[in-house]
Amino acid sequence: MVRLFYIILLSLQVSAVAAAPNGTLRVIDADTFDVGGVRVRLFGIDAPEIGQPCAANGEEWDCGRWVRDLVRAQFDGQRAICTQQDIDRYGRVVATCDVDGADLGAVIVSEGWAWAYRRYSDRYDLDEKAAAVAGHGLWGVSIETAAAYRASRFAGSDAPDPACAIKGNISSNGRIYHLPGNDNYARTSINEASGERWFCTPSQAEAAGWRAARN
Repeated sequence: MVRLFYIILLSLQVSAVAAAPNGTLRVIDADTFDVGGVRVRLFGIDAPEIGQPCAANGEEWDCGRWVRDLVRAQFDGQRAICTQQDIDRYGRVVATCDVDGADLGAVIVSEGWAWAYRRYSDRYDLDEKAAAVAGHGLWGVSIETAAAYRASRFAGSDAPDPACAIKGNISSNGRIYHLPGNDNYARTSINEASGERWFCTPSQAEAAGWRAARN
């Protein structure tokens, strides 16, 4: 009987972990958030990278920041309830999240602020098609997909994931992160066994204690 009690208790604990994280949402970019202090990558969607350009009517701007600010204006500071789907190699929780009962991924894709990430799921396929027909957000500008942008930008990088190609190096100068295009990026190698790391965003690197390279 005691053994049965502990089995039930363990199953409840596992269910609680699977349902987490929950809490106040802080927008990092249009598909990445901190929820209750936990870094979350939304499952099934892919948004433009910070610094990725888009254009319309002869003007060009930073599309990653544009959609991030749109998502931030609508959702930052609200309470999110997330269901974990996976953990990626960078320690981010991959999850679906609801805000006020609405699927956050569905809203973002429907507004044209991100694409359905069919490499991993068709969950938001119809939401993307509706946004495309209506010309919402990214569907009203000229832009390549985030996946294509990463593949071209990080061509020649030895990063295991093109989406996470920032090099977190440890040297006599301390913990320094190098962005693709920095002077020392190509000559910097990463030894994960010694504590060096790959990062997906500058904010992720800085939160982990790395500082930006000066060039």
